[in-house]
Amino acid sequence: MAHLHITSWVIAFVLVGLVTMFSRKGSEKAAKISHMILRLFYLLILYSGGSLFASYAEYGPLVIIKLLVGLWTIASMEMVAVKYKKKKPTGIWWAQLAIAGIIAIILGFGFLPAGILPA
Repeated sequence: MAHLHITSWVIAFVLVGLVTMFSRKGSEKAAKISHMILRLFYLLILYSGGSLFASYAEYGPLVIIKLLVGLWTIASMEMVAVKYKKKKPTGIWWAQLAIAGIIAIILGFGFLPAGILPA
């Protein structure tokens, strides 16, 4: 399940970039299609993350913090995509996405049992 989760959020990050790129170029149809695919990947991330959450429940508050940071990351991705398509300022949302993404990666790879970083 961890492979599905990691693959899903890597593709989601790429799709956020595609949505912003298509919106910048004025290709609204491609931006809309990319955004819908991004939303499908949110569901995959939530499904696989929920499964990982259930399997790591004995790790206590750290898993709950990781869950909340993951939700924050997804919300930031969605806000970047929506605000960019509406031609509204996205700077604060990009910053939140970067911060939440870095924290989620550090928690997921560094402190939870499937992690690869030294603790």
